[in-house]
Amino acid sequence: MKRKRFAQEGIVKILQEAEAGMKVGDLVRRHGITEQTFYRWRSKYGGLQVNEAKRLKELKEENRRLKKVLADTMLDKEMLKEVLAKKW
Repeated sequence: MKRKRFAQEGIVKILQEAEAGMKVGDLVRRHGITEQTFYRWRSKYGGLQVNEAKRLKELKEENRRLKKVLADTMLDKEMLKEVLAKKW
C-alpha cells in the first residue's frame, strides 16, 4: 500500500504558505512535491483551516463506517427475504 507523506494538516499549512505570498515553484521544491500535486491539493483543500481539515477527515471516516453498517443491514434484509420466500 502506498504510504502518504503528508497529513491533511500539513497540506493545509503548505497551502497557507502559498496564500501568504510564497511562489509555487519555491514551495514545491522546498517540500519535494510536484506542481500537479500542489494544484490538486489546492482544488481539494483550498480555503480550509487546519481544524476544518481534521473535521473533514473525521467526517469521511464516519461516512465510511455508516456506509459499511448500511451495506451489512441491506445484506441481512436480503437474506431474510430469501429465507421467508423458501419457507412459504
